[in-house]
Amino acid sequence: MTLIEHLTELRSRIIKCVLAIAVGGGVVLIFYRRIFNIIKEPYCKALDEIDQESFIENCALVQTQPLEGFSLVFTVVGYGGFMLAMPVVLWQVWQFVVPGLYPHEKKHALQFVFFGVILFFFGSGLAFWSIPRALEFLLDIGDFVPLLSPAPYISFLVKMLVAFGLGFQFPLILIIAQMLGLVNVQQLRSGRRYAIVGIVVLVAVLTPSGDPITLGVLSVPMYVFFEVAIIWGWLRQRRMKKASQAPVST
Repeated sequence: MTLIEHLTELRSRIIKCVLAIAVGGGVVLIFYRRIFNIIKEPYCKALDEIDQESFIENCALVQTQPLEGFSLVFTVVGYGGFMLAMPVVLWQVWQFVVPGLYPHEKKHALQFVFFGVILFFFGSGLAFWSIPRALEFLLDIGDFVPLLSPAPYISFLVKMLVAFGLGFQFPLILIIAQMLGLVNVQQLRSGRRYAIVGIVVLVAVLTPSGDPITLGVLSVPMYVFFEVAIIWGWLRQRRMKKASQAPVST
C-alpha cells in the first residue's frame, strides 16, 4: 500500500471507531441517571472514611456554574461511549496492524480483541476500587470540608477509569511490537531497569491524581505485564526456532 492508501485506511478505521463511540454514548445517555449514581459511590465512600459524611448530606456535589451540569452530561456520555465501544476500537486497531503480520499471526485477531476488552474492563474495575482510597488520601491531606464540584470530580473519575483501562493494554502493545519486529525479547530483558522508571513516569502522566496509592496500584500490574510480555516473546522465539529446524517433508 502507498502512503495515501495507508492514510485512507487509517481514516476509515477512525470513522468506524467514532461511530461506535457515538452509539455507545447514546446507550450511556439513556441510562445516565443510574450511571451517575454509580460513579458517585467512590466519593460517598471516601467521605464516610474521613468522617465527613455528616457535614455533606447524601454526599452531594456542589454545582458552581450554570452550564456545569450540561457539560457534565457530555463528559460522561463521551467517556462512557468510548468504554462501551472498546471492542470495536480494538478490532479496528487490529485490522489496521494486521497487514504487517505473518499469515500465522493474523489468526490471533479474536484473541487480541477478547483479551484487550477483558484487560480494559479489569483495569477500569481496579480503578473504581482504588478511587475511594485515593480520594480518602487526597481529601484528608488538608484540614478542609471537601465540597467537590461535579465537573472536576467526574473528570477525575472517568480519566482514572480510562487511564487504568488503557494501562492494562500494555502487554498487548508489547506483544504486537514483538510480532511486528519493533522490539525483541533481548531488548526487553536488557531494559528492565529502565522499564520500572518508565512505567512509574507513564502512570504519573496517565492518572490525574498522582497520589502514591494510584501509582502503586497501577504500576505493579504494568510491570507484571512487562514480564509476561517477555515470557511470551521467549516462548515465541523458541517455537519459531523449532519450526525453522524441523525437517522439511518432500
